[in-house]
Amino acid sequence: MTIPEMIFEVLVRLPLKSLARFRSVCKEWKLLIDSKFFRDRFMSLNSSSVSWSIIQTRPHKLTLEILGHHGCKTWGLTRSPGSLVSFFPETTIRKLQVLACTDGLVLLYLESSHGTPMYYVGNPLFQEWFRIPLRPKYTSQFVEKLRNYERFSDGGLVTKMQSGIVVSYKVVWLIAHAFARVDFGIYSSDTGEWEIKKVPCLHSAFWFSHHKPIALNGILHWLSNLTGSFVAYDFYGGHNDACSIMYFPDIAQDYELPRFRRTITTSEGSIVYFNVFGGNANRRLRVWRLVKYTDGPEAWQLIWEVSLVSLIKLGVLYPVVMHPLKSEIIYLWSRIKKGMVLFNLRTHKFSLHKESEDERKCMDGCTLSFNWCNEYMETVHRDFSPSFQGGPNLLLASQYVLPRWLHRLPRPQPS
Repeated sequence: MTIPEMIFEVLVRLPLKSLARFRSVCKEWKLLIDSKFFRDRFMSLNSSSVSWSIIQTRPHKLTLEILGHHGCKTWGLTRSPGSLVSFFPETTIRKLQVLACTDGLVLLYLESSHGTPMYYVGNPLFQEWFRIPLRPKYTSQFVEKLRNYERFSDGGLVTKMQSGIVVSYKVVWLIAHAFARVDFGIYSSDTGEWEIKKVPCLHSAFWFSHHKPIALNGILHWLSNLTGSFVAYDFYGGHNDACSIMYFPDIAQDYELPRFRRTITTSEGSIVYFNVFGGNANRRLRVWRLVKYTDGPEAWQLIWEVSLVSLIKLGVLYPVVMHPLKSEIIYLWSRIKKGMVLFNLRTHKFSLHKESEDERKCMDGCTLSFNWCNEYMETVHRDFSPSFQGGPNLLLASQYVLPRWLHRLPRPQPS
């Protein structure tokens, strides 16, 4: 049976929520929706509107999602993405923590009521969860000892993408050593096994577990306690034998002192860094994009420099994240107004959204929903005292961005 062109044009304009159901109508529709031609056409029509959430990755008793975007065109969800991160383990648990969100996948850490540590990778959209098997030597006592070690991090999750679909993932553990070396424990969905990799790293002595890595294109990025740099390692590159040391672009003398401690986020498929400079009367926001993994000035491109004078009445604005698909939209937190400020760097328009208000559309056409955002931001602010370079760093959150296409959770092939 040949599907008429009119039906094709109707289907390709439906949200993914509907397409997921229509795949089961008949074999012909399933083959069509799963085809590369259909996928490419759909993604070309839905390039900038995807449901996403800001997920807090600290083990607080507050909700996992502090801010969600739903009702976006691509998925057409009636509730926020964070509500999809529901989990029903096979045993009673006493602790659950989101460690990482990468390309629609989520890495969880759980402890059973008996103290057994468990790691799961899942695709919340399809409620697919896979328990990562630990190595035989990783007893409960051993894992607990590791997690209490200040230079251990178990929050690494990287993926390999093909045509917008996750085909592989790796869970990464890190142990930093004082003598310019890190040990990576890497679990691969391709092999279903762990490997240990010892890698040279000059800044390993300044690496601590509270620094959550940022994942992009198979590369993990960790902040260094040296505030002028961060460290990157490509887990799908195959030829890298050492970590890359990246310096922030504003450490040169011709820039004023940054107002906040440095951090990074992702937007439009790039690593992005932004910070505030100057006093109240001439406060400016600068945004850079990482364009090359090198330690020279050519590594960064300054893409925005915007005055914040029009936002003075909102008080001190703390950088949170950038929009994952629109690098001209930045999210700033106002403690005075107890709300999230969305600021368009291109048009200089802004909007203030408070948790106490009814849900309403924001700059990307999605509906905003808040979940204990104010309480979380206040908690983070109290926990961090100003550093010698800038004030508190509030970027202790992860962007959970729904994929732009349907994909299932990769699983190891049976041995």
